[in-house]
Amino acid sequence: MKRSVVLIFLCTSAFTAFSQSRMLEGESAVTTNHEVTVKGQRFAYTATAGTQPVWNEDGKPVASLFYTYYQRSNVRDRVTRPLIISFNGGPGSASVWMHVAYTGPRILNIDDEGYPVQPYGVRENPYSILDVADIVFVNPVNTGYSRILDKETKKETFFGVNADIKYLADWINTFVSRNNRWRSPKYLIGESYGTTRVSGLALELQNRQWMYLNGVILVSPTGLGIDRDGPVGAANRLPYFAAAAWYQEALAPDLQSKDLDELLPEVEAYTINELIPVMAKGGFVEEGERKAAAQKMAYYSGLSEETILQHNLDVPTSFFWKDLLRDEGFTVGRLDSRYKGLDRKDAGERPDFNSELTSWLHSFTPAINYYLREELNYKTDIKYNMFGPVRPWDRSGDNTGENLRQAMAQNPFLNVMVQSGYYDGATTYFNAKYTMWHIDPSGKMKDRFRFEGYRSGHMMYLRREDLQTANEHIREFIQQTIPGQKPAKY
Repeated sequence: MKRSVVLIFLCTSAFTAFSQSRMLEGESAVTTNHEVTVKGQRFAYTATAGTQPVWNEDGKPVASLFYTYYQRSNVRDRVTRPLIISFNGGPGSASVWMHVAYTGPRILNIDDEGYPVQPYGVRENPYSILDVADIVFVNPVNTGYSRILDKETKKETFFGVNADIKYLADWINTFVSRNNRWRSPKYLIGESYGTTRVSGLALELQNRQWMYLNGVILVSPTGLGIDRDGPVGAANRLPYFAAAAWYQEALAPDLQSKDLDELLPEVEAYTINELIPVMAKGGFVEEGERKAAAQKMAYYSGLSEETILQHNLDVPTSFFWKDLLRDEGFTVGRLDSRYKGLDRKDAGERPDFNSELTSWLHSFTPAINYYLREELNYKTDIKYNMFGPVRPWDRSGDNTGENLRQAMAQNPFLNVMVQSGYYDGATTYFNAKYTMWHIDPSGKMKDRFRFEGYRSGHMMYLRREDLQTANEHIREFIQQTIPGQKPAKY
């Protein structure tokens, strides 16, 4: 009997200790020292992995966000050194993607096209922007290790377009203050839904936290609340269709013989000048005009004219992913249409799964779990949420494109760069261009926008050539948007 009591006590104690170890610390920080070679130059840096609270209006900690902060060592003047604040999207996605595959000092073990390689892990990133800027990767609530601390706090406090922007702006203010970065040039970078986040943050930081930015980088941007429904939205898919079909060699020989840089402007011009006007006529378009449009769309998309007519010219991207290589027995990826998938049956309207995402999770998940624990020495039994529970997400009141325009109008120093992959079927490159064109309808600030396209998908940086080029574009953007002693005035 005594032995049983001891066993029960030991088991209860072990369970209690285990339960405590699964609780997120509201405040924590582990700093480690490292070196990396970037563009042929080797230098030291520190990495701080930790948590910082989110407080409510009464000063009570209601959540805590996990972050990783990289600082180049031996920097004499941190005042003039830029700070990059980095977010991924989802909503509900951790900061892992750009952290260990794009701008950070370590990148995944993958091949030159982005496919998984074993053993999983990370290696030095020779193209990281840490040579020119310090970087903090932030995980919003329920992503990565970030969690809600106060179970009585309503989820609506965090899970919505404007709620997300509000609490993150306050968190950034605290982070900048604690790390003495108020005088540093500051930049936001967001990917996918992260572009919605950082576009809204640009104005929220400026008007509510009195923090002014030098730049916002939009990687594979969403629509940012800019209207493009109906004929415009349907027609805008065609340039992406053409790019993906060209990569998969599904176009006519005369188009395949062209370089992508020659093909896409041709398709874009047709889309803007001819296809949108045709589709705007809807069911009242002349039959000959409808058939001519279907023929041209088939020519540029790799789909059949019959299929396009059956869809009344409005072909969903999900159908395109299923149909483009149907005769070959493959689907193509949503976020990156270079990737092929295998479905249970060739028939159907959409693929069974996202072939690119399963490939990425193959390499990202083990790498980030290994890296944080074994290289950055941040140890916890909390699960790292690649995608966390953030539903339902309140998408009402998305005026983030207008927020960004207003922030730019109020701040002459604020510039924007858009980066998109041509083979991204979720946030297509041509929609990204359209978004950029319509953020400022007046055109008075168009010289403060920059667009860069890449021969890859949603995460263009997974392709090694684009990793190098895209990081170099960020370096150029930073260098061009630090005004020195120039006054902020029109």
